[in-house]
Amino acid sequence: MNLNKVFIMGRLTADPEIRTTPTGDRVTTLSIATNRIWNDKAGAKKQSTEFHNVVLWGKQADVAGQFLVKGGMLFIEGRLQTRSWQGKDGTTRRTTEIIGERIQLGPRSSSIGRTANNVFPEEDILDDKKNSSAQYDEEREEVPIIKIEDDGEIKPEDLPF
Repeated sequence: MNLNKVFIMGRLTADPEIRTTPTGDRVTTLSIATNRIWNDKAGAKKQSTEFHNVVLWGKQADVAGQFLVKGGMLFIEGRLQTRSWQGKDGTTRRTTEIIGERIQLGPRSSSIGRTANNVFPEEDILDDKKNSSAQYDEEREEVPIIKIEDDGEIKPEDLPF
């Protein structure tokens, strides 16, 4: 049995690049940074960053090009693919990319003003979560109570609908 499956979640390092192939297919390329944080044997906090090249095709390419900006968070499910080509100097070059099969956009601030780099500040995201939670609490309907008799039987006249 073989399996080629990748799941990553990280932030875009630049705005997506959208192109159309000669056959008319839409393709978007983007780069995502993922961080790994751990403690070494001495207990000191360490961090490393990996950069991943991602290719999206079709409708997902359009969505990514329309809604994603540098610094935005993105979750991608896909597969690894290695391709090779001849460089200008005649040497064979190779790269391994993630071909995105499914994407899920990260949280987005509803505030109008973005920072200079089109990155949504973390505090805006947190404020939006608080505001949306408070709004949900205000709009939430009371859950009707269904009376259950001691014998465990529910009578049709006790149903609130």
